[in-house]
Amino acid sequence: MRRLPAAVAVGALLVTVTACGSSDGSGSSDGSSSGGTTKVKVGVIPIVDVAPLYLGQKKGFFKKQGLELEMTLAQGGAAIVPGVASGQFSFGFSNSTSLMVAQSNNVPVKVVTNGIASTGVQGKDFGALVVKGDSSLKSADQLEGKKVAINTLKNINETAVRESVRKAGGDPDKVRFVELAFDQMPAALDGGQIDAAMVVEPALATVKSQGGREIASPLVDVAPNLTVAMYFTSTSYASQHPDVVKKFKAAAAESLAYADAHPDEARAVVTTYTKIPAAVLAKVTLPAWPAEPDRASLDALEKLGQDDGLFKTAPDLDKLLP
Repeated sequence: MRRLPAAVAVGALLVTVTACGSSDGSGSSDGSSSGGTTKVKVGVIPIVDVAPLYLGQKKGFFKKQGLELEMTLAQGGAAIVPGVASGQFSFGFSNSTSLMVAQSNNVPVKVVTNGIASTGVQGKDFGALVVKGDSSLKSADQLEGKKVAINTLKNINETAVRESVRKAGGDPDKVRFVELAFDQMPAALDGGQIDAAMVVEPALATVKSQGGREIASPLVDVAPNLTVAMYFTSTSYASQHPDVVKKFKAAAAESLAYADAHPDEARAVVTTYTKIPAAVLAKVTLPAWPAEPDRASLDALEKLGQDDGLFKTAPDLDKLLP
């Protein structure tokens, strides 16, 4: 991967993994086109959250807008931010905290459209804090001194777990957080390498299929209907290709609405970019895919992030959001 510019390096201080996509460094910010179709590279994570994008591509929503998506997989949103800022990707999918961290560090990113939201229902969310079925742990406050896996340190899932521990009466500073990719968490939990894990679908369904159980719904604990992640671009790409950004936003909005209205099709498309078995997929809890970000929930997430020391300076949500 090519060297990131200084501004991106500052924003990437908290990035603990690198984008694991195309290594040719060719980028896509030039909006290369063929036959009237513009090909754009999009950095995504191999989780249920991005199903609408794959479904929208399959249903022709992006083609209708003259776009062809080339999806590249990464471990987490924190890895995708520098990829978008450097021009490796035209667009990216990232959790809200990663975008706030980037904005607070003056990394030139701009949200294009909503990504996903929590279901807002305790015990019935697409993300959960889980333990083995025979674990003695019953609630989040009991995680003090325990090893808890999250996909990216100092990010949204750590903030969420810390809030669950706090709300249960425990001390989140006493939790031992370790970084692990979502798809590696079920095996690590089953094998006893970790005591608990903050998983999202489809890893959540896999854990449940192994007899694991939930002890908290951290994303719900942060705020009702939490806007968990959003699609974004760089400010330079937005200024250089406003027409492409407009088309991507329109196609993404149609994709989100379609996925929300056709959950069976959303589940089915997940098999095209993950290895989840059909039997497990049928038990997956889907996230909510609303059209717009929930500002109140983002304000709550920002406050918790500040309390946890994630930002050197408070992020400007007015500049970050559409």
